[in-house]
Amino acid sequence: MEQVGDIASRIEQLRREIDQHNVRYYLQDDPAISDAEYDQLFCKLQFLESQHPEFQTPDSPTRRVGAAPLKSFTEVHHRTPMLSLNNAFNEQEVRAFDARVRETLGNDCVEYAVELKFDGLAINLTYRDGQFVQGATRGDGRAGEDVTENLRTVRSIPLRLAVPGEIEVRGEVLMFTHDFEQLNMQQRARGEREFVNPRNAAAGSLRQLDSRITAKRHLSFFAYGIGLTEGVSLPATHQGQMAQLASWGVPVAALNRVVNGVEGLLNFYREVGEQRAFLPFAIDGVVYKVNDIALQQRMGFVSRAPRFAIAHKFPAEEAMTIVLDIDVQVGRTGALTPVARLQAVFVGGVTVTNATLHNEDEIRRKDVRIGDWVLVRRAGDVIPEVASVVVSRRPADTREFVMPAVCPVCGSHVIREADEAASRCTGGLVCPAQRKQALLHFAGRRAMNIDGMGDKLVEQLVDAKLVSTPADLYKLTIPDIAHLERMGEKSAVNLLDAIAKSRHTTLARFIFALGIRNVGETTARDLAQHFGALNNLMAAGFERLQQVHDVGPVVAQSIVEFFAEAHNGSVIEQLRSLGVRWQEHEPQADIILPFSGKIFVLTGTLVKLSREQAKETLQALGAKVSGSVSKKTDYVVTGADSGSKLVRAQELGIAVLNEEELLLLLKDTHD
Repeated sequence: MEQVGDIASRIEQLRREIDQHNVRYYLQDDPAISDAEYDQLFCKLQFLESQHPEFQTPDSPTRRVGAAPLKSFTEVHHRTPMLSLNNAFNEQEVRAFDARVRETLGNDCVEYAVELKFDGLAINLTYRDGQFVQGATRGDGRAGEDVTENLRTVRSIPLRLAVPGEIEVRGEVLMFTHDFEQLNMQQRARGEREFVNPRNAAAGSLRQLDSRITAKRHLSFFAYGIGLTEGVSLPATHQGQMAQLASWGVPVAALNRVVNGVEGLLNFYREVGEQRAFLPFAIDGVVYKVNDIALQQRMGFVSRAPRFAIAHKFPAEEAMTIVLDIDVQVGRTGALTPVARLQAVFVGGVTVTNATLHNEDEIRRKDVRIGDWVLVRRAGDVIPEVASVVVSRRPADTREFVMPAVCPVCGSHVIREADEAASRCTGGLVCPAQRKQALLHFAGRRAMNIDGMGDKLVEQLVDAKLVSTPADLYKLTIPDIAHLERMGEKSAVNLLDAIAKSRHTTLARFIFALGIRNVGETTARDLAQHFGALNNLMAAGFERLQQVHDVGPVVAQSIVEFFAEAHNGSVIEQLRSLGVRWQEHEPQADIILPFSGKIFVLTGTLVKLSREQAKETLQALGAKVSGSVSKKTDYVVTGADSGSKLVRAQELGIAVLNEEELLLLLKDTHD
């Protein structure tokens, strides 16, 4: 039998371990273990303390929530504690919770309010006489961090409420999945550390000392309760109070309702579980609360949680496993993505055997090696990824990953540009992995403009092995394509007519259609104007290319590498031999167009010109058309419903033109 001293020692060890993990999770936003492993530690401590109450202490992790506030922020003492929730991990624990509630209240069937459990950061918003006056994190439940100025930047949080008196709105700050992916994309582009998950991204963003950084992070907010109130009349049920908040303009998640009894709870859990992968934000469970506020007060609280509520957690979305190998996949755009082949592990309700490692820099930053023990994360329908390495379990015989020098699919050279994290295959016109994307780009409206050549048709042509390169499009016959789904003979004739029509193009369109890395429409136009003929461009060296307007070392290198691949040259020769042609001229590198060096921004809806027509006209006259307003912008052209770009232009004192003024300006260039 375990000795009393051993039990006391085990309890103390668990407390220290949980405290350390709390600091990593709540303060450093850098968890060392998965949520499931943390929950196991916490449950062990709760069990030991319940069996040995003589060892309970006021400073136990079971008596508080999270960790102390950061010293960088002013401390805010909550006038009513921000408590956590006890957890249920299976149906039996939910039934036990319902039985306790019914026994305490003496009711045969209890009415519950049910809602989502967001995976974000709990906050308290204080409104006084309708004004948002303070916002604080939960911290340790009794004192948190004053993050008022940062919360003011969260657009979904109302700064005014049509409510007299004082009210505390409690809820969760979170980051939607799309915003999280965009943030990590920006972090990668800047060579900065990526966030592990949306919850950590939201927490890290809200704790910025500079609120201007927070404002750029696209945080969101949902209310889940009300704290202290003074002079405010509220409905008598939780659901009614949430509806009242929503009527005042406070965001409340739509997926909530009132149910009766334990079967209502379990049905809601299953329903949300089926929808979870399609939600635009991360959740890690659902929450059940006794709906009647008076009954909540009757039930009361334990030291760290209410008795009238519980969180029903979903299966863990992080788990530990071994990296068996690291392979490379080639994407539709030619990017090489390292993929970890894993020892099968059950994560978030599914068995996972592969996980993305993003790129070579990420592998180096996380120091992932073949043979390592790693934490694997899966959130909804997002591709599983390796979150971190468990260095303490690293075997002695691990091997480092080396990015291949040639494409594993087509054998073309692999390059990595100086300002990019991704390595890429250079075989754009011939690489099977890039084939569909290359064909769609080639046939696009701004490239060869082949009407009717959409995603589904390209899929069919490639899958039926009718087309491998853009040149094969010009070899198609009516019998080849009439039998394809949704085609028929008439559609086949129309498609072949569109392909035939595309044979007559311009050099600028053809260059753009080739899909050369970093060569967009404007650059293709500049190259066509500068060199006059395709052969001149293909023969140009690295230094010669940089004489073209706005062509720097990165773009020049992409062009050199593209034409250096023999198979790309072969496809170009096939296209020429099949009748694709354009007008060529002597190089005109020194021509100065009316708007050379000028930067335009278009905003709002134009009437006489479409935005695309205006853009093409301006570019043909030498202008650069940008999507954002900056100090370098020369003109902002406004149409109906112009928004923030107009405001920004006015702030910077930039010339603003309406559509009529733009047309007059264009007319002047021809006079």
